[in-house]
Amino acid sequence: MTTTASAIVALLKGYGVDTVFGIPGVHTIELYRGIVDSGLRHVTPRHEQGAGFMADGYARSTGKPGVCFLISGPGLTNALTAIAQAYSDSVPMLIISAVHKRKDIGLGRGFLHELPAQRELMSQVCAFSHTIMDPGNLREVLGRAFAIFGSARPRPVHIEVPIDLMDAPYSGLLEPIAIPAAPYPDPRAIAQAAALLADARAPAIIAGGGAAGASAALLATAELLDAPVVLTTAAKGALRADHPLCLGSTIRRSEIRELFADSDVVLAVGTELGETDRWMAGDSLTTGGTLIRIDIESEQLMRMANPTLGIVSDARAALQALNLELGERAQFAQRSKGASRVESVRQRMNPGWRDDTGLHAQLMKTIADSVADDAIVAADSTQIVYTGVQDFPSMQPRSWLTSCTGFGTLGYALPAAIGAKLANPDRDVLCLIGDGGLMFTVAELATAVDENIAFPIIVWNNGGYGEIALYMDKARVPRCGVGLYVPDLCAIALAFGCNAERPASLDALKAAIVRSFSASAPTLIEIDHHAPYLRERAF
Repeated sequence: MTTTASAIVALLKGYGVDTVFGIPGVHTIELYRGIVDSGLRHVTPRHEQGAGFMADGYARSTGKPGVCFLISGPGLTNALTAIAQAYSDSVPMLIISAVHKRKDIGLGRGFLHELPAQRELMSQVCAFSHTIMDPGNLREVLGRAFAIFGSARPRPVHIEVPIDLMDAPYSGLLEPIAIPAAPYPDPRAIAQAAALLADARAPAIIAGGGAAGASAALLATAELLDAPVVLTTAAKGALRADHPLCLGSTIRRSEIRELFADSDVVLAVGTELGETDRWMAGDSLTTGGTLIRIDIESEQLMRMANPTLGIVSDARAALQALNLELGERAQFAQRSKGASRVESVRQRMNPGWRDDTGLHAQLMKTIADSVADDAIVAADSTQIVYTGVQDFPSMQPRSWLTSCTGFGTLGYALPAAIGAKLANPDRDVLCLIGDGGLMFTVAELATAVDENIAFPIIVWNNGGYGEIALYMDKARVPRCGVGLYVPDLCAIALAFGCNAERPASLDALKAAIVRSFSASAPTLIEIDHHAPYLRERAF
């Protein structure tokens, strides 16, 4: 007999799911009955928040949805922060959870793991949250979820299954419903955009996370227009950092604000233009003239910066169509001198922009020199990561995974690196995290050991919440709650079965990183910000 729970596993396999993250519980045991025979890989974190962040790292690095099996009540609330981060950053994630028997939902009788309204709670951080009340609806609801993942703005979806339906008979089809194509742009709007860009004296491009799957088309657009390209944090690597038209993830810099003000046409693709993309760039985007926005979500076109022309479309489809139209206008002059404009901006940027010694930039260069071009970096909210957003040279899309945008949680990087490494076993994966953030999810060191994966965990140890301490100093608020006791991080790593190193020089740091990729377990590499070799002026 095919049960509802086993049908879920079969349908997920049909959609190409190969990995599930979660902690089994009494309400989800039936989901596990068929997992081993199905060939799905199950990864057990030490906390459900870790499951959510692992699914996020898996999804960001592949573009495929990360999948979690979670118990009702505390399983969901433990993962809620990770799900909210994924919602904020438009990451595809599928959460399958249990809920009470259909006859008991919402009665408040003190059942195990009971929430007053579990579905309503989850709906605040999901594209939708649905309760399966009839096994016959399962295939349709999963189809809706994968339609969002494949052809709309990707965001988490929550599907809860009452425990009395887990082992109930399922008689429906086990083949997935075909995913619809992503929206294609209006040809008239593309023609109008091409005309505006072809006539531009000095065009510029902003690419956001929505363009991560459109890197080839983005490159073609930039070269056709000879236009500088600025990437948001979520788009790092969508254009190679060493391309002469790439200004990297520098949108927050005043020099970039000046570039946009001097650009008569700005093309913004797949970006919210949100606060955490812009930080120091004022309250809104100011251009020298025309703003063209491309986004898969029509509402987003109306937020933050009103466009002269808005195009609702998948980023890749729109850029490909735009490139064809621009190609037919091949007579337009390459008058923007994009590479020269980029070089002029670069020369005005101080590489030590976040600290007067240039230390952070020096560390980023050392780390970048230690990894392959296609390395994936999972980056937490910590001081060196804020510099790395600009200074780490990402060469491929979906290779810089971070929580320091949008929701902005701590503890993301370690479990996200685990998820990314499991999804990309043949690529260098590294974790950048602060000592404060590490303590949020340090237990996931055990999960990495369980999964027999090796990668460096580079910890910036500034003795607590160093960035917040600086904000307090700037605001003339006496430091409070930010100077924390930091345990022996290397000893903790060794206790979990990991390797641990405290490099005494930048050369030793590079060597430690290189060694970590061929180790038999993860390697925690602690950088003490008080170390003497870090006090030397780098620039």
